[in-house]
Amino acid sequence: MSYLLGLTGSIGMGKSTTAALFAARGCLIWDADLTVHRAYSEGGDGIAEIRKIAATAIDSNGVNRDKLRTLILEDRTLLAKIEAIIHPIVQKDRQAFITSNPGSILVFDIPLLFELNSESDFDAVACVLSTLEMQKTRVMARPGMTRAHLEMIISKQLPAADKAARANYIIDTATEDTAIAAVDSVLKDIKRKVENA
Repeated sequence: MSYLLGLTGSIGMGKSTTAALFAARGCLIWDADLTVHRAYSEGGDGIAEIRKIAATAIDSNGVNRDKLRTLILEDRTLLAKIEAIIHPIVQKDRQAFITSNPGSILVFDIPLLFELNSESDFDAVACVLSTLEMQKTRVMARPGMTRAHLEMIISKQLPAADKAARANYIIDTATEDTAIAAVDSVLKDIKRKVENA
């Protein structure tokens, strides 16, 4: 049986970098954002339903995220409708990943893990943490990011301190060295638990 580790944290806290550290140590990674991206791509599982409620956000490549972002900012009810389409697709993909990889340490990169109250789906949850200043610097450096979009994302996420309080492990991403040390410590603890199970 696989060990399921949820990996979460607020936007810009270093989750993707941390997921790469787990991958470099032999863990298999399932990425919620990547799964959503596939659902949004041309021929993706979410296209037909999204076209019904946000047709102007669809172009020849699938969902245009910039256009969709603008529509969501204009209509606050749209996000919940999009989530109702996407979440079941994501859940099905995640279950297929678990089924396909028995006996491994599986890491699930899920930004909204606590917001979706899905921590009980995992054996443990690790939360990445950094400073608020570092968070804003990282996020604002992303292509196409605006203050309004950042504020919308943050408003949908639990405060970082609340996530940390609910997590089994904290991964400090202030520096590469602190992140590496934390990931190694988490894996050592998981392997000990698996051996003693």
